[in-house]
Amino acid sequence: MGVAIPKILLYYVFTPLADPEAIRLWQRDLCESLGLRGRILISKDGLNGTVGGDLPALKRYVRKTRQYAAFADIDFKWSEGTGLDETGASLDFPRLVVKVRDEIVSFGSPESLTVQAGGVVGGGTRLAPAELHALVAERGDDVVFFDGRNAFEAEIGRFRGAVVPDVANTREFAAELDSGKYDHLKGQPVVTYCTGGIRCEVLSSLMKDRGFGEVYQLEGGIVRYGEAYGDDGLWDGSLYVFDQRMSVDFSDHAAVLGHCQVCGDPTKNMLNCRNLSCREQLVVCPDCVALAAPACTTHAA
Repeated sequence: MGVAIPKILLYYVFTPLADPEAIRLWQRDLCESLGLRGRILISKDGLNGTVGGDLPALKRYVRKTRQYAAFADIDFKWSEGTGLDETGASLDFPRLVVKVRDEIVSFGSPESLTVQAGGVVGGGTRLAPAELHALVAERGDDVVFFDGRNAFEAEIGRFRGAVVPDVANTREFAAELDSGKYDHLKGQPVVTYCTGGIRCEVLSSLMKDRGFGEVYQLEGGIVRYGEAYGDDGLWDGSLYVFDQRMSVDFSDHAAVLGHCQVCGDPTKNMLNCRNLSCREQLVVCPDCVALAAPACTTHAA
């Protein structure tokens, strides 16, 4: 028997789906047959997933998923997993969840999104990592990086000088944009970015609808940028991820941007609020975690 190799796949595709429930059943059965864990969301507008398992099983998953014509061109992003349990299942996900939702990324405005076979209609201009560098070289400080993630994710890593909107989840972006806080950016080149690119598909469309004239989206997100430039480009810090790893680094010299909310020491360590009903993520160093599991300000009492 060969050595088990834990890996994680991150992927999405915007494409019209006539029968999301049939796709859900197929994807669930496929993952179960391969021993994969993770989270897959399906809607009439496409597929969004993160799954983990052994490398050969994930390769079979990719091959089988791409056999469906609408998913043939999915850009699968690979990363290292933490490990596998005695059954060969990923330690980075507690279970497999496959659901049909109104949106594959929850901005709370499915009616404002138009999706055709080629993807989202009316989104920002796509920039590969090298094209992003070319834009910055040409336009300099006029280029604005606009973080398309939840604000807590940016605490441990972000593009240098980025605007980080004060949002706790993606559903707050529309109101944040409507607040007028960022109207002064409407005449500048704005580059939206997020983990793997999916949130920027929607965010860049929302921004263009609100009068932002020159909007770009980083193709493949921070993940693809990190693969290309590591920590020797325009990115600083660690990348927050929504699984048991909590964060990943692109090199052995990643900057530490976060500060422990308890003692103030530099750290990239993140964990959930101790209140089990709370989804708040906190930056807390391992030493303070060992002393007492912390809570967010809402549940600190």
